[in-house]
Amino acid sequence: MIIVCKNHPYQYDIENLAEIFFPYEKIKMLQEIPPEREPVFVVTQISGDVLTVDASVYDRQLSKSVTVSPEADRQNALSVLFYKVFSELLGIEYPWGILYGVRPARFFHSLTDKYSLDGARDIFKNKYLVSPEKLSLVEAVAESENKIIALSRENSFSLYVSIPFCPTRCSYCSFVSHSIEQAAKLIDEYVELLVKEIAATGEYARRNNLRLETVYFGGGTPTTLTASQLAVIFNAIENDFDLSTVREYTVEAGRPDTVTEEKLLALKSAGVGRISINPQSFNDDVLRAIGRRHSAGQTLDAFQLARDCGFDNINMDFIAGLPEDSLDSFKNSLQTAINLNAESITVHTLSLKTGAYMATRENAFERADKILAADMVDYARQALTQSGYKPYYMYRQGKSLGNLENVGWCKEGYDCLYNVFMMDETHTVLAVGAGAVIKLKHPKTNKIERIYNYKYPYEYIKDFDNILNRKEKINKFLNS
Repeated sequence: MIIVCKNHPYQYDIENLAEIFFPYEKIKMLQEIPPEREPVFVVTQISGDVLTVDASVYDRQLSKSVTVSPEADRQNALSVLFYKVFSELLGIEYPWGILYGVRPARFFHSLTDKYSLDGARDIFKNKYLVSPEKLSLVEAVAESENKIIALSRENSFSLYVSIPFCPTRCSYCSFVSHSIEQAAKLIDEYVELLVKEIAATGEYARRNNLRLETVYFGGGTPTTLTASQLAVIFNAIENDFDLSTVREYTVEAGRPDTVTEEKLLALKSAGVGRISINPQSFNDDVLRAIGRRHSAGQTLDAFQLARDCGFDNINMDFIAGLPEDSLDSFKNSLQTAINLNAESITVHTLSLKTGAYMATRENAFERADKILAADMVDYARQALTQSGYKPYYMYRQGKSLGNLENVGWCKEGYDCLYNVFMMDETHTVLAVGAGAVIKLKHPKTNKIERIYNYKYPYEYIKDFDNILNRKEKINKFLNS
């Protein structure tokens, strides 16, 4: 796909909108019309007060122009024109309109502060073309998030612990994770160094008088580790952090094939109150298609085992748009979780991997998978609302199927605080482990700075001393 941005500086917006319509495609952004053409070719241009989008997708062409006043928001007007051209060319409209970005609820909240609630609604609806259903969703999430954000203090922080190992790698996964077959020999040394990093990080927290609000183990699948390995990490956290102020302690026990009674009891004894057991689907054919080596029955067994071990705050994740899934199958999966009385249910949309090939004539105009994902997400909204769940946090990813969203739903009082603090960037997050990112938020200026750990376990082990050295930036930043 070639996009020419002639006489305007809005390449970033146009490229983001192009990814909505062509998530698989490699996009070339140019400022002048090239001699060569590709099957998907677009010229966006501003000439005086006239904005033009001239597009061709294989054998279909469409050109639209609009004249704007000198004081008009040309960035928005060109984006709307681009969206309308491709909506008409491809025969599809997206419920988020031209709005892109990870945090729509946070954006809505900022607009409300600046323009009032009605002003924010008007901007979402008329400037960004957001549908009434998504506007209602973002309002509900913003209202719920604000109650949680208010719990955070000036010196609050959260702790994230990265365990980047899984039993197998799922086909859709974009996280830093390694299968046990590939990385088993690294785990003992990884845990040993992780304990050292926890000690160093705890010292920085004490030195800066930080108040710990939430602890979150993610990955990967933390319960890939043995019960004794988990206990070592839990003990390190208890020794090096003041847990007396912790409001929430979460561990992702995401893969049911990693859940055992011994591990659950280790979690319970460490004070973990919230866990995730993530089916993604209760259809065995879908599980096989995405590379999961467990059955729907194993998920049910793991869930019951967690209940028997005393866990009364369990989240379950599902993904709309998985290979081999159908609307009826998705409905059955979601209803199974509702019937299990899971305290929270998170509905993700399949995120498409970065494009590595050109769109074909057939798939350029294919809408079935996007419509199916939208139907799944819409069903989830209706079913969960009717069953007493509320949307408490939301985020969006680039290249998600149908340009849809990921939403956490929960029963009253079961919001995941860490998810909201992270999504809103409410306070500092100190993070440990491979792939972890420390996110520092200055208590006075609200400036954000990130400190990155090495991405992969073997890098983490090899250059561990550099990771400890990087943490010296914590003091410098928080005391600046």
